[in-house]
Amino acid sequence: MKILFIHQNFPGQFKHLAPALARQGHECTALTLKVAEATEWQGVKMLPYGLPKRRAQMVHPWLLDLDTKVTRAEACWRAARDMRAEGYVPDLIVAHHGWGEPMFLRDLWPEARMGLYCELYHEAGYPHLEFDPEFPSADPDIGPLRIRLKNINNHLHFPVAQAGLSPTRFQADTFPPEFRDRITVAHDGIDTAYSRPDPGVSLKLKGHAPLSRADEVITFVNRNLEPYRGYHVFMRALPALLSERPEARVIIIGGDEVSYGAQPPKGQTWKQIYRDEVRGQIPDDDWDRVHFLGRIPHDQFTRVLQLSRVHVYLTYPFVLSWSLMEAMACEAAIVASDTAPVREVIRDGETGRLVDFFDREALVEEVCGLLDDAEERARLGRAARAMMVREYDLATVCLPRQMAWVEALAKMPVVSGP
Repeated sequence: MKILFIHQNFPGQFKHLAPALARQGHECTALTLKVAEATEWQGVKMLPYGLPKRRAQMVHPWLLDLDTKVTRAEACWRAARDMRAEGYVPDLIVAHHGWGEPMFLRDLWPEARMGLYCELYHEAGYPHLEFDPEFPSADPDIGPLRIRLKNINNHLHFPVAQAGLSPTRFQADTFPPEFRDRITVAHDGIDTAYSRPDPGVSLKLKGHAPLSRADEVITFVNRNLEPYRGYHVFMRALPALLSERPEARVIIIGGDEVSYGAQPPKGQTWKQIYRDEVRGQIPDDDWDRVHFLGRIPHDQFTRVLQLSRVHVYLTYPFVLSWSLMEAMACEAAIVASDTAPVREVIRDGETGRLVDFFDREALVEEVCGLLDDAEERARLGRAARAMMVREYDLATVCLPRQMAWVEALAKMPVVSGP
């Protein structure tokens, strides 16, 4: 089959699926903003498309999100039209539609089957809106209206797609029934052969002796350090945590940008805002035990997780982070927020410990309790890894499910065009 992948940052969530299909002999092509010229990656032909320069124009602020999606959709459509002019006709289109890119592709190829990577449908009620009282909307009545408009992108894609794929039940269940029934839940997959415990692991941090499993290491990871992933809660717990654990080393991984949620005040970063807030409460000797590593290569990131005695994971009700599941695969003892997406993998007292997202005193208590109980840490870590191997392993569970989804998609009847 000819399979066309659409993802602005390809391979993204298709990093295992696309090469696996190419190895099976399928002709796999990707349209993406990731490359500037045609290239090949693991058997997949990657073709660029570019965004046009646009004059500033007056757009209602509630429509800015749709405007960016239509801009990407048009650019992707123009590149795809050039492909069609050269005779390219895909059998399947597998797309992450979150940025709008595949919106018009069925206009070009009405006979192609389309499968969507369904990351999230934006729900208008609590806790999806107004979850964190520290960041209230200026006008809470407007939030549901803006969310309805943000979902226009989803509704433009639903009628022209045969099926969807979501990595977790939480994400799939945000979608309305008319499309939820067509969504298969199959996680992107955790390479548990790579993300695994290593008793001999060590890590050298600048200016310090190498860390090993003999050291008391607490870890916290965000793609970017921001409130959506509980960075503010963790930082406010840090003074008490350092005071209670005089030998602990705290490793914090994450960038300075914003992945989700509100932007910080102009000229500032959430990372620095909360560092500054707590710094005066922490003696210099204790502060020397806190290590901000920024964004680091994946091999170094894995060593950090293998070192971790207790890994802290906090999130609003949102997409579940790969980092949590990789920490579980490494047998880290987890203390996590009691929010809906987390409960899908962390079962309190079985695969980790759950605390209220906002209760930093409970967070400190649970972390310290686990640091004092090596047997309990080991029990939770083993159970966490067992779940990852049993339910989320890339090679034996998740990739076969994704491949089966593609095979089923190819056999589905063609839906009517737009």
